[in-house]
Order: sequence, then C-alpha cells, then structure tokens
Amino acid sequence: MPESTAPMSALAFDFGLKQIGVAYGQTLTNTAKGLSIVKAQEGIPQWPSISVLLDQWKPSLVLVGLPLNMDGSESELSARARKFARRLEGRFGIPVKMVDERLTSQEAKSLVREQAHGQRGRSDNLTKIDHIAAALILQSWLDDPSLGRSI
Repeated sequence: MPESTAPMSALAFDFGLKQIGVAYGQTLTNTAKGLSIVKAQEGIPQWPSISVLLDQWKPSLVLVGLPLNMDGSESELSARARKFARRLEGRFGIPVKMVDERLTSQEAKSLVREQAHGQRGRSDNLTKIDHIAAALILQSWLDDPSLGRSI
C-alpha cells in the first residue's frame, strides 16, 4: 500500500486509440473498481467526459497504463500513452504516474470469460473490457506503489 499516512484516491486509465478504460480506487481499502469506458478517436479522448470523471471522483493521483512490449521496450502506443498522460497533467493540474500494463487486457478478458462461463446464452463483448484492465492497472499500483513511474 502507498506509504502516505493519509488515505489517497486514484483514477486509472487504460489508454487506447478507440476507447480508454477508467477505474477508481483508494488506499483506505486498497481496492480498485472499473468505472467506465471513454470513447477516443485516434487516441484523442472525449476530454469533457474525462473532466466529468475527475470532478466526480476527485482523485489525489491519476495513473495511466504504459503499454510496453513483452521485453520491456517501448512501442509507438507507449509514446501515445505518455502524451495522453502529459495532457492529463497539463489540462487538469493533477499528478500523473505511468504503470506497466503488460498483460492486463489478456487478464481482463480471462476474468470476463470466467464470469460468463456457465451462464447459458450469455455472450459478453470482449472489446468492452478496458475498464477492467484499468482496474487491474490500479490494483497493481495499490499493491506495489513503486510500480508508478514518472511520465
């Protein structure tokens, strides 16, 4: 759990070119929960939607998933996620950290499949899992705050 003695809250974003998953969590209970998906066009989010989320949840910190290659190197999407993080920090004046998000989308899909397993006739859309991936990013930071990196 983060070292700060005062409870902290955070919003996490799972950046994508078409949609951005959003999750909320806090250090008091050390839990994260997926909230919503914000539509994006070529990685540019609907900024008014992001503003509403920040006003509603009033986080102390924002986390943005950093999509690294499996060998830890950065990709074109990593650069775009960093740009998104810098814009968040600049527009809203809130501290932003990057968190390695390798495998969170696959883990989110597995969780959705597990929940749907055995529920007859249920077909979950696995393209709508970004908020779950954001919650996994946030939970990993809550479990180990040293994972947070500077933009």
